[in-house]
Amino acid sequence: MAEGFTLPAEWAAQQAVQLTWPHPATDWASRLQQVLPVFAAIGAAISQREDLLIALHDEASQRECERQLRAAGADLARCHFHRGPSNDSWARDHGPITLRHPDGRRRLLDFAFNAWGLKFAADLDNQLTRRLHAAGAYGDLPLQTLGMVLEGGSIDSDGQGTLLTTDACLLSPNRNPQWSREEISSQLCVLLGVERVFWLQSGYLQGDDTDAHVDTLARFCSAGVIAYQSCDDPLDDHFAPLQQMAAELAGFPQIDGRPYHLIPLPWPAARYDEEGERLPLSYANFLIINGAVLLPGYDDPADAVAAERLAAAFPDREIVLLPCLELARQHGSLHCVTMQIPA
Repeated sequence: MAEGFTLPAEWAAQQAVQLTWPHPATDWASRLQQVLPVFAAIGAAISQREDLLIALHDEASQRECERQLRAAGADLARCHFHRGPSNDSWARDHGPITLRHPDGRRRLLDFAFNAWGLKFAADLDNQLTRRLHAAGAYGDLPLQTLGMVLEGGSIDSDGQGTLLTTDACLLSPNRNPQWSREEISSQLCVLLGVERVFWLQSGYLQGDDTDAHVDTLARFCSAGVIAYQSCDDPLDDHFAPLQQMAAELAGFPQIDGRPYHLIPLPWPAARYDEEGERLPLSYANFLIINGAVLLPGYDDPADAVAAERLAAAFPDREIVLLPCLELARQHGSLHCVTMQIPA
């Protein structure tokens, strides 16, 4: 079905990045004034390098969005505002997945979104891509709507035929229970134009609602390099699972048979919300854009270490550290609220 179309790597040239703006009817309501400047800072960093596409719940959201972006120093000429009601603002998971053909054609895939296995309301989010497409937000790109449940945060592509994902997410019973791991691999190869799927069986973050999205755990930085969230504290509950995940990554072969070069990302100190639940802090939740890597920071000494290690993986890109502790209070981070549209 991919017909020569493939899923590009995130470092491929981009036309735009999508944000879905938070509003008072989302779970952000109690801390909306604290989180809006975070979204604005992310949007400003994107708009300085490429177009920014923003889905807005209503007119009031658009006014507030424009005000926040202006205050953050965004290039408003590169900001494109489109109306579409939403339940929440995790664009990585309800936004479109873009395939590209070697001849330059692109195609948008609209997978079903059921809020990470029926955990929350998702009726508006599941319709958002179709509504934005009908409103012209994606120009003349064709859109294909699919029945398979799949979130963008659950997969990572090297752009050369290899996909990285996790058992815990894609095999969870409330997503696609009718299919085995082998059948899901086959579906992904057909739909995304990839040749092989690596499944991580270990690794998770406490407080993560996604059932171990791979974009919180391990990410391709280039065809031969993977950065992953490590844990160096033997007393932490995450230590053994993340050590096991690192061992799995070390066992994956590149196309030519060589092992991947692995970059361990540092472990930030534990932080908790008002109910005492641990926040899922991950440096693997970075976003690659044109000329830069946007790295989530958590007001932790490990922020600088993460920036240094990613700079080695992306020598041709600026590492931009953005404060994202507020995003973690709703159990996600920077990559989770964005979705790139390749050029």
